[in-house]
Amino acid sequence: MIKTLLLAGGVGGARFLRGLSAALPPDQLDVIVNTADDDTFHGLHVSPDVDTLLYTLAGKVDRTQGWGLRGDRFDTMDALAAFGEDVWFRLGNQDLATHLFRTAALQRGESLTEVTRRQREALGVSVRIRPMSDDRVRTIIHTPKGKLAFQEYLVRDRARSDVLKITYAGIRAAKPAPGILETIARADLILIAPSNPFVSIGPILALPGVRGAMRKTRAPIIAVSPLIGGRTVKGPADRMMRGLGFAANPSGLVSIYKGLLDGLLLDQKDQQHQRGLLADGLAVACLPILMNTAAKSRHVAKAALSMAAALRSQPRKAV
Repeated sequence: MIKTLLLAGGVGGARFLRGLSAALPPDQLDVIVNTADDDTFHGLHVSPDVDTLLYTLAGKVDRTQGWGLRGDRFDTMDALAAFGEDVWFRLGNQDLATHLFRTAALQRGESLTEVTRRQREALGVSVRIRPMSDDRVRTIIHTPKGKLAFQEYLVRDRARSDVLKITYAGIRAAKPAPGILETIARADLILIAPSNPFVSIGPILALPGVRGAMRKTRAPIIAVSPLIGGRTVKGPADRMMRGLGFAANPSGLVSIYKGLLDGLLLDQKDQQHQRGLLADGLAVACLPILMNTAAKSRHVAKAALSMAAALRSQPRKAV
């Protein structure tokens, strides 16, 4: 039995996980999810990445948006707006039940790990999806106009500001959620989803002990590029890469993950970068990586697993 671990966050991570969960039995797959973009809205604890992954695997996600619940209405937000409340972060009527449940459970003293387990079971999701930490970590975007919480930058301001720096408030005092370091150590394969490397994967890697555990593992580490032709399908990762001094291409992505990767899946539109990456010792596969259907998600997942099968018999290179 091959134990596979996925680091993920956001819509890209959810779509890759959709394919991966179809290719692997649930007991062979663990998922660590970013929670540094969690925030409080209308007094409720919202975990956007956790919810997006769970809603996707439960078959309930709004496929057009890639997040939220399919067919949800926003009557409550409209009513709050009528009271003069600022509702730039809109929560659907059914989605509110998730946040009410989570907030009440956390206030009773349950951990975010326990709350996520209960949420997963209620949705009928068998894949082990866990938050990266039970401690509060928040992504802060530094812009020319000052510091912004990630959701302020992304949702309220629509990622219009230049990004000068990204920090993770609370990261030094935070601990990985129970069992995560052990899961990394036991994994036979570690995959990094096509999620934003700075705000989805970066906080996970920044947790004390996580990057070190990944450097020590004997398991091959394979990433799926979030870029297609130098651009992201969704989100500001490409602009963040350029703003923070990295090329918005597969080589720039490898630089961000420096010292970790054994393999990379990149899109055919970025095939010109393959030769240089191979020369650096990285295993590379080029294929269409746009996962806008379940079949395409399965195709990309199977390509990652196929690469892993070839790499497991070789010493790690960790480019």
